[in-house]
Amino acid sequence: MPQSVLDSIPALSMANSGKAEFAQAIGDSFHRFGFAMVRDHGMNPALVEDGWAKAKAFFALQDAAKQAYSAASNGGQRGYTAFGTEIAKDASENDLKEFWHVGRDLPEGDPLAAAMPPNVWPTEVERFRKILTSLYAEFDRVGGLLLSAIALYLDLPEHWFAEPVHNGNSILRLLHYPPVSADAPGVRAGAHEDINLITLLLGAEEGGLQLLTRDGEWMAVTPPEGALVVNVGDMLQRLTNHVLPSTSHRVVNPPPERRGVSRYSMPFFLHLRPDFMIDALPQCVSDANPRRDPPISAHDYLRERLIQIGLIKA
Repeated sequence: MPQSVLDSIPALSMANSGKAEFAQAIGDSFHRFGFAMVRDHGMNPALVEDGWAKAKAFFALQDAAKQAYSAASNGGQRGYTAFGTEIAKDASENDLKEFWHVGRDLPEGDPLAAAMPPNVWPTEVERFRKILTSLYAEFDRVGGLLLSAIALYLDLPEHWFAEPVHNGNSILRLLHYPPVSADAPGVRAGAHEDINLITLLLGAEEGGLQLLTRDGEWMAVTPPEGALVVNVGDMLQRLTNHVLPSTSHRVVNPPPERRGVSRYSMPFFLHLRPDFMIDALPQCVSDANPRRDPPISAHDYLRERLIQIGLIKA
């Protein structure tokens, strides 16, 4: 039985801690585990419930209806990606999931628009666009607060990340893992690290999410209801010269009695601006921790990784 993360670290409260205290706590959690659990984050619970309802309504549509919004033409960045399409880097089996992506809407003529395809919206689900646009904005807001805490932990000005993520290519993913048979492969989503800066995840209460500890053991993650699971992505790992490490994680199949139940989750992948150059922060480079990676733009890094996971062709 995998160890539970709650046996090792409690969920952190955004509401009941001072800025400095919360920044130290989340930074220490990231430094040790590559992730943290955050409650009292202030996201509107009614809006979140509406988001779940719209996601379930969309995934309940017939396959032909969902395929009409295929994201194949935009590298999987907007719209629907069918079951079994995505594969974790270096994995041999495709993931057992389908998903929908909502991205940032940019004004016409914005120079960054070339790196961000426009959103597509299903007409079959009433108020889908309104609810998901509002939910995207909520994740964006809370993500900004978390980045402020990370900045303080790194001895940066509190709002240092505001410009690097302004009009960033962040993505809200609605995820559906359909029921599986008793003899299905043991992993619904293969072990991987996220590409982006940080990930904010709702919906991990339904079992299956596991994180790999520094000791090489898989740890089950079952946060308190409504709490966010927040993990470091590869872009933040690269920016901090691995001081804040990205965490390998996976989604495994549930016990046999739960295999007939769908699993839904809602990660928000908070990205840098496509034109931001990812280069190690000076305070994260030392004789003991020399620079590990050359500079690269966020856009080029994202493209490299999307090729690796099979969403776009080289």
